[in-house]
Amino acid sequence: MRIPTMSPVVVGVDGTAAGLAAVRLGAREAVSRGRLLRIVHAFTWASENENRLAAENLLAEATATAQRSTPGVRVDPQLVDGPADRVLIQLSRTAELVVVGNTVPDSSVLVQVVARAFCPVVVARGPRPPSGPVIAAVDGSAWSVQGLRLAALEARRRGIGLEAVHVVSRAGYRAEDEGRAMLAAAMAAVPELRRARARLLSGNPGPALARVSSRARILVLGPRGTSGAAALGSVARYLLRQGACPTVFVHGRARPAGRTSSKSSNALAG
Repeated sequence: MRIPTMSPVVVGVDGTAAGLAAVRLGAREAVSRGRLLRIVHAFTWASENENRLAAENLLAEATATAQRSTPGVRVDPQLVDGPADRVLIQLSRTAELVVVGNTVPDSSVLVQVVARAFCPVVVARGPRPPSGPVIAAVDGSAWSVQGLRLAALEARRRGIGLEAVHVVSRAGYRAEDEGRAMLAAAMAAVPELRRARARLLSGNPGPALARVSSRARILVLGPRGTSGAAALGSVARYLLRQGACPTVFVHGRARPAGRTSSKSSNALAG
């Protein structure tokens, strides 16, 4: 059994309904993993828009929400001085998982945490489908293989199905054959993979994955594309806005990427 005080599940809260959705998801994750739930509110003491009492009340509400939604969860509420993205990225160094709400999909805080965290980041959504597989997006990159590995572990932990999905963006038999070969290679590279369904989709990758996410328990993908040039790829950005289920962004490098522009703006109990 894992020791609850090690590698906590970290949830960032900001006083919004999306933040409380992240708390409920994080509480389920913490209990299912045998981990402590660390609820964090980043507080900038010099801010004129917030006072300490309001911040403490926000944490108290989040703690009560976690305990009501998931009896038995162990909660460690923390009020931390500093910008929210910097605080959560720092805490991700020792976290099992970071859970954030999808308050404003293009916000610099959400983008920075998803792009630069040291552990998997889960973006919570609204009501989840009562059933459905774990879906892993595969694009041939090292990051998507990391995602497929995590997806395999999560599907096994939940006892549910796994689908490895690749989207072919151009028409033709050759493109389809290349896509099938890519899926086969990725699945062969993951020893943890036991049973999985390989699916080939066609169209624009972002919208195609958003559509399949409507029937998924969780969606897992890497935050960068095959080139890895950007800290957050275009597909990941699209799914931040349009994903319909909890989305796990899995990093494929030991250290996070460099900071992205503010203008652009490891998984889950079923």
